[in-house]
Amino acid sequence: MNRNRSGRSGRPQALQKTRRSRILDPLTFQVAKAGSRPRPTPASPAALTDLTLSTPATSAAPQASTIPPLRDPAFVNFVLARMLAMFAQQMQAVVVAWQVYDITREPLSLAYVGLAQFLPMAGLLIPAGDLSDRMSRKRLLGISWLVAAVCSGLLWLLAESGAHNVHWIYAVLVLFGCSRAFSGPALQSLLPQIVAREQLAQALATNSMLMRISAIAAPVLGGLLYALGGGVLTYAVCGVALLLGAGLLSQVPVHFASPRIVTDVQTTMWQRFAEGLHFMRTRPIILGTISLDLFAVLLGGVVALLPVYAHEVLQVGPQGLGLLRSSMAAGEVCMGLWLASRPINRRVGKVMFAAVAVFGLANLVFALSHWFVLSMLALAVAGAADMVSVYIRGALVQFSTPDHMRGRVNAVNMLFIGSSNELGEFRAGSSASWFGAVPAAILGSLCTLGVVGGWMTLFKPLRDVDRLEDAARVSGLESPQPLENQ
Repeated sequence: MNRNRSGRSGRPQALQKTRRSRILDPLTFQVAKAGSRPRPTPASPAALTDLTLSTPATSAAPQASTIPPLRDPAFVNFVLARMLAMFAQQMQAVVVAWQVYDITREPLSLAYVGLAQFLPMAGLLIPAGDLSDRMSRKRLLGISWLVAAVCSGLLWLLAESGAHNVHWIYAVLVLFGCSRAFSGPALQSLLPQIVAREQLAQALATNSMLMRISAIAAPVLGGLLYALGGGVLTYAVCGVALLLGAGLLSQVPVHFASPRIVTDVQTTMWQRFAEGLHFMRTRPIILGTISLDLFAVLLGGVVALLPVYAHEVLQVGPQGLGLLRSSMAAGEVCMGLWLASRPINRRVGKVMFAAVAVFGLANLVFALSHWFVLSMLALAVAGAADMVSVYIRGALVQFSTPDHMRGRVNAVNMLFIGSSNELGEFRAGSSASWFGAVPAAILGSLCTLGVVGGWMTLFKPLRDVDRLEDAARVSGLESPQPLENQ
């Protein structure tokens, strides 16, 4: 990829000499010396900056720090707060699924667990994204985590009282889904307001890897806590972790001004959202990429069936359920490290289709497996394949989207991701109640393979993309569009 070098001369010489550590580019996963990739000035029209996050305003910002992110107290506190919140949410997800299935012994109840969280997220995601551009993102995120802590407290009360009415659990999950709808956009946009622009790339890479590691450990810890003290102990730990996370977040200083989106006062939020949908519909690379992930995970995901497999097929208890949930995250981390040293540079379209096919095949192996170790390995392979798909999908969407459309396209992308996850849980649980868990998992895996074949035929421009940069040309853009200071 051609790199613009017009802004190198404007950088202080002292800063150029100090930034020689190796960093991980969050978009390309390429490891390179920091000083070898100059950062153009915002005024340069061909400047290539971070394509996933808005550029923080620097007029009132402090001097860019040259210390590593992990030595920056603000960044460390932010990461610790986010890890506490992620641990709580991941542990709660494991325990809620196990508890609901333990009460009902009905796979359809697991479908309602996903549906209860998806519906409020789908309804509130667009207003939440709009609100995150109009108020303090740190305050919005902190309030969302406090609401999530209230949800953990309500689940604790239900567990303490010995209530066996799952409808109360579903009601709490609806409230929890509302909190996630508001925390998602704020969380994704907050980091550039905390760290200096010169350290943003390294901070993004460090933050991403720590979150993946948390996704491995949290389900295991949740299963162990449930085995030791049931839902009472686990929900108490989740609530405390969310409160600590919100408290730690309140101590994180915001050094950079929040970007504001300038919109036409005569257009409504929903009209702007419809414009984003129209743009995606007329761009085969964007539509094909996002819809491929939507239907592959929606039809072939097996996460919702893990409690059934752990309870009845593999018979490994809540501890085994935690290990199964962690296996996919472990595969994602391993593949992320591999991509860091060996980034995908050619035939990215075909590689993405191959990765989704491997995802379906790995889920098929899991569906047929009655051996715990093989099941864990299959889920790890599925996680690794999903990591490749996520990496290419994110890059293709950003390269194919002009800056003035990026917010709306990413909002639709988040909605599709939520649909594939939570709505996929509903699909898996309802299918298992009709056909049984094993036939439902087999059928879903075969559907994923069918989606791969169909999408390769329907979206030939996506299949034929060679390099990530080619997506901009196919979508009618001369080059990847830079972010503009808001």
